[in-house]
Amino acid sequence: MQPARELKAKIARGDLVTGVLATNHVWPGLVEISQRVGLDYLIVDLEHGAHSLQLVADVCTTGRQLNFPVLVRPLCNDYPTLRSLIDQGPCGFLLADVESAAALDDVAAAIRMPPRGRRRPGGAACYWVSNFGLEAWQREIEDDFIILPQIESRIGVSHAKEIAEHELTTALAVGPYDLSADLGCCGVMDHPDLIAVLSQLKAVATSVGKAMWMIGNGEQLARDGWRFLCIGEPTYMLQNALQVARTRTAESCEESVLSLG
Repeated sequence: MQPARELKAKIARGDLVTGVLATNHVWPGLVEISQRVGLDYLIVDLEHGAHSLQLVADVCTTGRQLNFPVLVRPLCNDYPTLRSLIDQGPCGFLLADVESAAALDDVAAAIRMPPRGRRRPGGAACYWVSNFGLEAWQREIEDDFIILPQIESRIGVSHAKEIAEHELTTALAVGPYDLSADLGCCGVMDHPDLIAVLSQLKAVATSVGKAMWMIGNGEQLARDGWRFLCIGEPTYMLQNALQVARTRTAESCEESVLSLG
């Protein structure tokens, strides 16, 4: 799985890695747009987005054809859900609200074939592999599959080191909004308690040689030293861009009227 392999190498080197989390509007062409503007990955959000498995498979197929990493955030992290989603052919998972390393053992069972796991190959994922043998599946799917466990609760914070150390974890991730809610400062993204915990999580990831995935304003995050970034949700980014364009158009119209008047 070359896109996953290349993305993991960028993350491990500490390169600036940017992507988006698509929740509200997903279509195969979004993969091409993401690649064209220079993003490094796209995540299809099924935790909060209402997208069909067929659409997920189509988006993942486009990613495979363009050699571009498409990941999925599942609705939940149980075995049936993850086994079904890996059949659609993603390069990895962003896992919401992981609170223990044991939870990642269950994830491994859904990703890996026996004897390391319990799944059977099927669906669009099979197009990644050169044949259906165990060695090909392990080499071309399992070994490069990206896992980003999100810390979104106090419990997750308390087990962050063991989650980061887990051999399945590509990079430690955080859900800053949900984490702020659990810390009692919901939505106050500059609250001292949240800032302190985010710094703690980043230090934990660094201590075990893992990167830290963070979502937010990419420009500000880059200034603050974050390197593995999710810079937004495309629909909201489009809304903001349209608002700016409309405002600037109206301002230009007013300037024109004044200059003629």
